[in-house]
Amino acid sequence: MLTLSRAVWEALRGHGEEAYPAECCGALLGQPVEDGWRVRAMLRARNASAGRERKRYEIAPEELVALAGEARRRGLEIAGFYHSHPDHPPTWSATDLAEAHWPGCCYVITEVAQGRAVETRAYLLAGTVEEDKRFAPEELRVEA
Repeated sequence: MLTLSRAVWEALRGHGEEAYPAECCGALLGQPVEDGWRVRAMLRARNASAGRERKRYEIAPEELVALAGEARRRGLEIAGFYHSHPDHPPTWSATDLAEAHWPGCCYVITEVAQGRAVETRAYLLAGTVEEDKRFAPEELRVEA
């Protein structure tokens, strides 16, 4: 299970609306708990997918290092990543899976239709190596 605060939930959906019609992206910071992850914060990232921002997202390696450092500074871990799908359902794509490399982390996708966040879903990156990685639907809970 992935548990988000209401503030994080609203912020990541708002980021998708602001970035529309491009994809937004960022990291989820939290702590592992018995039944999954509890997310305490999110950090926006720049979509480094030059020229393809409407169909892809990419977090530059140097920014990923900075995000991990900020997580450590806050006493948290990278619990996962989020991005938006402009005018497309919040289901993972073959590209999303190919570019996911953090087993055990959650990947959150928000559908943004005509500039408004519609639906948000979470997926756990399961498996232990590249050859057996897969996305599994993850229960998403938003705390008040």
